[in-house]
Amino acid sequence: MTIVPNFQTVVDPQKLEKLAEVAVKVGLRLEKGQDLVITAPLPALPLVRLITKHAYKAGAGLVTTFYSDEETTLARYEHAPDASFDKASDWLYEGMARAYANGAARLAISGDNPMLLAAQDPAKVARANKANSMAYKPALEKIANFDINWNIVSYPNPSWARQVFPDVPDDVAVGKLAEAIFAASRVDVADPIAAWAEHNANLKKRSTWLNGERFAALHFTGPGTDLTVGLADGHEWHGGASTAKNGITCNPNIPTEEVFTTPHALKVEGHVSSTKPLSHQGTLIDNIQVKFEAGRIVEAKASKGEEVLNKVLDTDDGARRLGEVALVPHSSPISKSGVLFYNTLFDENASCHIALGQCYSKCFLDGASLSQEQIKAQGGNSSLIHIDWMIGSNQVDIDGIRADGARVAVMRKGEWA
Repeated sequence: MTIVPNFQTVVDPQKLEKLAEVAVKVGLRLEKGQDLVITAPLPALPLVRLITKHAYKAGAGLVTTFYSDEETTLARYEHAPDASFDKASDWLYEGMARAYANGAARLAISGDNPMLLAAQDPAKVARANKANSMAYKPALEKIANFDINWNIVSYPNPSWARQVFPDVPDDVAVGKLAEAIFAASRVDVADPIAAWAEHNANLKKRSTWLNGERFAALHFTGPGTDLTVGLADGHEWHGGASTAKNGITCNPNIPTEEVFTTPHALKVEGHVSSTKPLSHQGTLIDNIQVKFEAGRIVEAKASKGEEVLNKVLDTDDGARRLGEVALVPHSSPISKSGVLFYNTLFDENASCHIALGQCYSKCFLDGASLSQEQIKAQGGNSSLIHIDWMIGSNQVDIDGIRADGARVAVMRKGEWA
C-alpha cells in the first residue's frame, strides 16, 4: 500500500478557507435548510471539511460526501473480472437523483490525476465510462437541466500537481498548483465575493450583447479550423451566475471565464482542430481533428488517445453532435497564466470551446418551461455525455452570422472584437 504524504503545509490555509467560503456563498448560494451532496477525491479532505463547515454555517440541512480513491480505481482495472467493466453503481446515482429531486444542492471537487488510466486497456475504459454515463443519467439530467443549484471547485491533488508541474519536487508542485487554483478562482484577493460580483457583471454584459444580436450561426476560422456552428432556435447566451429552476442564482463553475449557448444539433458544418489536450476519465486525448456534416462528426482523429475518442463518439446517437459552444478570450487569466492544467474545468476557461453531447435546457428562451420534445425540435441535443474540448487560440477568428447572411466580427485573434 502506498503511504500518501501530507502536503497540506504547502497549501495556503487562508486562501483555502476563502475558496470554501466562495464555493458555498458564490458557487452554490446555499439556502437555509437545503441539503448538500458533495463528491471529492480523498486528498481533497481538507477542502471538504472547510466547505462542510461553511455549508452548516449557511444553514445547510444535511451535508453528505462521497469520496473516490485512485488506488481503488486502479485495482479494478488490474484485478476485476471482465464483466465488471459493464457495471456501474446505479443505486448510488438513483439516490443522488432522488436527493436532487428533493431539493438538495450538488458540489463536486475536481482534482483527479488526469493520466490515471493512461496505461489501461482503452476498451475497458470506454466500457466503464459508458456504463457509468448510463447509470448517472438520472442525476445528470437534474444538473444539465439546471433543476438545482450546483458548483464545481478544485483541490491540488498531488498526483494532479505532478502532471502539471513534472520538473519540480512534489511539495513544490502542489504549492504551485494550489496558487494557480486560488488565482483562477479569484480567492487570492482581499474580498473574493466582491471580485466575483464584478466578474459576473462583466460576463453578463457579454451575454446580453450576444443575445441582442440573435446570430443564426458562428463561423470559426484558424489553423486547421473552418467551422460553422449553427445556433439552436430560440437559443440564449449565459455566463457567470445563473438562476436554476429552483430559483437560486449560483455560479456552477469556479473558475469561469466563458459565455455559452446551445448549438443546433443538425446545423454544424466543416472541420475543426483542438488547441489544447483533452483529459477525459484518466486518458489524455491530444491534437483532435474532426469533420462535421449536417451536425454530425463523420471523421475523427487524434495524435494521442484516438481509440478512446472514437469509443466516446460511439457512446450514443447524440455523442457525435454538439451540446454547447462557448466563447472565452485568449487573454483570460487562466490563459495568461501559461499553465496547462490537464483539467477541463480550467483549460476550457483559457479557450473558446465546444462540447460533445448533452445540451443545457437553460440555454433557451423560457428553457425552464420547455419539454424535452420542444428542446429537440429547436435543435437541442440529447446524450449520455457532455465533454468540452478547446478550439480557441490567439490565431482563431469568429464571425457571427445573422439570419440574412450578414456577418459581424465577434472575436479577432482570440479577443473580443
